[in-house]
Amino acid sequence: MALQRSPLHGEHIKLDARLIEFGGWEMPISYSTGTLNEHRRCRDSCVMFDVSHLGSVRVQGDKSHERLQYVFSNSLDRIEPGKAQYSHLLTEKGFVADDVIIWWLEPNLFEIMPNASNTSSVQNALTAGGEELSVIDVTSSRAVIAVQGPTSREVIGRLNIDLAKVPRFHVQQMTVNGIELIVAGTGYTGEDGVEISIPADQAEYIWNELFDSGCIPAGLGARDTLRLEAGLPLHGHELGDGISPLEANLKWVVSMDKGDFRGKEALVEKLETGLTRKLYGLVCSGRRPPRHGQEVAYEGVVVGHVTSGNFSPVIERGIAMALLPVGLNVGDHVEVRGRSQNLNGEITALPFYTRSDPMSLV
Repeated sequence: MALQRSPLHGEHIKLDARLIEFGGWEMPISYSTGTLNEHRRCRDSCVMFDVSHLGSVRVQGDKSHERLQYVFSNSLDRIEPGKAQYSHLLTEKGFVADDVIIWWLEPNLFEIMPNASNTSSVQNALTAGGEELSVIDVTSSRAVIAVQGPTSREVIGRLNIDLAKVPRFHVQQMTVNGIELIVAGTGYTGEDGVEISIPADQAEYIWNELFDSGCIPAGLGARDTLRLEAGLPLHGHELGDGISPLEANLKWVVSMDKGDFRGKEALVEKLETGLTRKLYGLVCSGRRPPRHGQEVAYEGVVVGHVTSGNFSPVIERGIAMALLPVGLNVGDHVEVRGRSQNLNGEITALPFYTRSDPMSLV
């Protein structure tokens, strides 16, 4: 099957992007500037990511709020129209089938943003209830550009986008220079910024306007190292089959008091019996990065595995997240086992980096 391509594919070719397969899409992993530079530019100033591979499922109808309350773990009663919310699609066993962002556009109009390979699963979950809802996959009709970094709002402001309406986790529909946009104060880097949904035939114009305003493109490689430093989970790594939100330190994404929802019974049972493992942060003693799937040993015994690992350009050491037994503590020493070399690591609090206070290591 041919890979899907973003409406911005031609721009990536012009910029000599290195393209890879990701979730059934052909997407840029880096540009000529390189992943490390793209990462640092996001921390210091501003970059833009093409995230058009993420899904967009539009839900509309009188029963839309009720259906979303059942299908997803978080409660929409915590927010209101004009806001965005992070939530989970759970299996009946309480595992994370996908993590999504819900954009609440109007009282009975929502746009759900799943991960690239899970759009059909989210759409099927929403339509399975039999309610009279309009549930449409609109992914192919738009592009999404994530503009991230401490100067991102200054750069976006040059496009006459009214950013006063989109502080963090707010979302607004607006018309800019005759183009209908949806702008949300969301992102996946640990920095301030917005994500902009643009009609597919206008995406190149907005991309080039941002580029001319001083925002360099960044690929999925930098997006991954940025989210790892920020301690943000990735589906298929920290979330997925066999992993509950509770184990991933995301209990706040689950509204146990909102009534029935998919997977609730399994989570109630898990809370009653208690967790046996949870997600920890690890910092290694050198620059060599741990990798997904590597075993983690404590006092000579293998106790878990790395869910995500890489080199941190800010901390300048190897860092990782790992599912390990409950009861380990910050400062405990562990060993990450590799084929050719084992890495010495130390358990640390997550996230590794925050905007105001990069992690300080002595």
